[in-house]
Amino acid sequence: MENKVIQERLADLRTRMKEEGIDYYMIPTADFHSSEYVNDYFKVREYFCNFSGSNGTLVVWQEGAGLWTDGRYFIQAQKELEGTTVTLFRMQDEGVPTITEFLQKNMEQGQTLGFDGRVIPAGEGKGFEKKLAEKEIRFAYLKDLSAEIWTDRPAFPAGAVKVLDEEIAGKSFEEKRSQVMEKVEKEGADRFLLTKLDDLMWLFNLRGCDVECNPVAMSYGYFTKEESVLFIQKKVLDDTVTAYLERKGIRVEEYDRIMDFLGKLPGEGKILVDDRYCSYCLYKILGEKQTLVEKKSPTELLKAIKNPVELANMEKLYLQDSVALTRFIYWLKTNIGKMEITEITAADRLEQFRREIPECIGLSFPTIGGYKANAAMMHYEATPENHAVLEPEGLFLVDSGGQYMGATTDVTRTIVLGPISDEVKMHYTAVAAGMLQMTNARWLYGCTGRNLDILARQPVWNMGLDYKCGTGHGVGYILNVHEGPQNLSWRYIDGRQEVVIEAGMDITNEPGIYIEGSHGIRIENVMVAENDVKNEYGQFMHFKTLTWVPIDMEAIDENYLTETQKMFLYGYQREVYEKVSPFLNEEEREWLRRETGADSTIVLKNGRA
Repeated sequence: MENKVIQERLADLRTRMKEEGIDYYMIPTADFHSSEYVNDYFKVREYFCNFSGSNGTLVVWQEGAGLWTDGRYFIQAQKELEGTTVTLFRMQDEGVPTITEFLQKNMEQGQTLGFDGRVIPAGEGKGFEKKLAEKEIRFAYLKDLSAEIWTDRPAFPAGAVKVLDEEIAGKSFEEKRSQVMEKVEKEGADRFLLTKLDDLMWLFNLRGCDVECNPVAMSYGYFTKEESVLFIQKKVLDDTVTAYLERKGIRVEEYDRIMDFLGKLPGEGKILVDDRYCSYCLYKILGEKQTLVEKKSPTELLKAIKNPVELANMEKLYLQDSVALTRFIYWLKTNIGKMEITEITAADRLEQFRREIPECIGLSFPTIGGYKANAAMMHYEATPENHAVLEPEGLFLVDSGGQYMGATTDVTRTIVLGPISDEVKMHYTAVAAGMLQMTNARWLYGCTGRNLDILARQPVWNMGLDYKCGTGHGVGYILNVHEGPQNLSWRYIDGRQEVVIEAGMDITNEPGIYIEGSHGIRIENVMVAENDVKNEYGQFMHFKTLTWVPIDMEAIDENYLTETQKMFLYGYQREVYEKVSPFLNEEEREWLRRETGADSTIVLKNGRA
C-alpha cells in the first residue's frame, strides 16, 4: 500500500534540493547536541520517511532514498517504510554498505552533499570530508531544507528547569567543576566547550524537560579557569533557578547566542571539544580561529561513576521500582482472561504502580509492551491505532522504567500468560541463563564490556542464535536511560569506544532472543560494578544487583540449565523473595513465594541453591 503523504514530502524535498544545488541530502536522528532521543521539533527524519525509531539516518537523492538503522529496528523499520519508496539498509548485515561507502560509490565527482550542520556531530562530518575528498565532494551544511516544507512543525522545546538539591546530587557544582577543569588542564587545554545535554545537567546540577522522559534542558556550557557560562533560554528560568545560578557564579547567556559567542572568542589558548557531540557547525566556527584539543569530554566518565549518595538512593529506589513491577506481574497473571487487557492498558497499569512511589516523577522511556510477535521488535511501542489484546496464552514482554528523585530505572521481564511451546521455553531458559551468568561475573580490573559480553550471549550462541544489539548500557542518575561510556557488547568495530569497567558504574544486563513473526524474549536487570578481593593477581571485581523482580519459572525448562546455572537461578529467586515480600500484601506475598520457590530446598551437585 502506497504512503502518498511520505512520497509527496520526499518530492517536495527533492525540489528544494534542486533549487539549492544539492545532489544528496542526509537527515539523521539528532538534535543540536547529538542526543539519542529528541524532542518532537527535531523529528525531521521521521517526518520524511515515517520511521519512528530512535536511531536511523535518511539519505535522499533524486532517484531514490535509503534509511540506515541498526538491528533493534529492522522489523519495525520494514513495517513503517512500507509504501514510502524508501529502501531499508540493515546496518552491519553482511553486504550492506555503510552510508559513507554508499556515498563513495554513488556520488559523482564534484557533487554536493547537503545536511543541517547543527544536527551532524563534528566527528561524523570530518569523516565524510576525509572519505569523500577523492571525489571532491562539496558540503552544504548551513541549511535545514525541511524548514519550508514542514509548515506545522512543533514548537522549539522550552520546558521548565529545576535545581537538583546537593543532598540528592551528592556533589556540588563547584566540586564537579573543579574535577572537570582539572582533567581539561591535563589534556593540555585551558577552556572547555560542553554540548552534551545530560552532561550539562549533571555538571550544573539542573534538570529540565525538553525531551520526553529525559530530564534535560536545551543548553551549552563554556568554561575557563575563571568563568562558567551557561547558554540556555532565559525564559525557562524562574527566580529560584536564577538565584541559584547567581549564587554559584554562573553567567547566563541566551541559548541561541552560542554561535555568535564562539565566533568572537579570542584566538589565544586551547579549547577542549568532544567531536562526538559538538555539532559540525560549531566545530567549523571554532576551527576558524581556535586551537582545538579534540578529546572525550571528561564529564562523561565522571558522571558514569556514581558517587556514594547516588548509589545509596539508587539501591533504595530500584528496590521500590522492583516492587512495583512485581505487583504488576501478579496483577497481570491474576486478571488475564478475566477482563480485557491490551498492550496499552497493561502499560498504563504498570505506570500506576510506579506512580504510587512518592519519589516517582515520570517514566524513563515510553513503555515497550509487546505481546507475542510484537515482542520480536526490540523497541516496539503500541499505539491506539495499532496494538494487541492480551490473551491467556503466549508471552508478554514489558521493558519499562521510571524517573525518580534519586534514580533512573530500566528493567525488562517477559511474562507467561498461558500455554507456550517447548521451543519458547528453550529460548527463555537460555536468555535467563545468560542474564544470570553475567550477574555472577567475576573479573580482574581492566576488563571492558567486550571481555564480559560472552557470559550473557553464550547460551544463546550455543543454539546458533543471536540478538542484534549489545547486552548492556549505562543508566543515568535522574537523567537519560541510556548513558555511556560503559557498555556490554561483543563486536569489535574499528573506532568504537571501549572503556574499562570501573567501580561505581551501573550497567544493564539484558540478553534476548527475537524470532520475527513469533515471539520476543528479554530479561533485564541493572547492576553496579564493585571492587572485590585484591591480591597478588590484582583487583578482582563483581557486580551488585539493583533489580529484584522474579524470573518467570513457568517458562524455565531446567533440562537446558547446568547445575551452576540452576544455583544462580534459585539463588536470585530467593533473594527476590527476601527483598520484595515485605512490601507486598498477603495474596501477593503468597504468590511470590510460589513463583520464586522460596519454600523449596534444592540441593545441587555444585552446592546448595
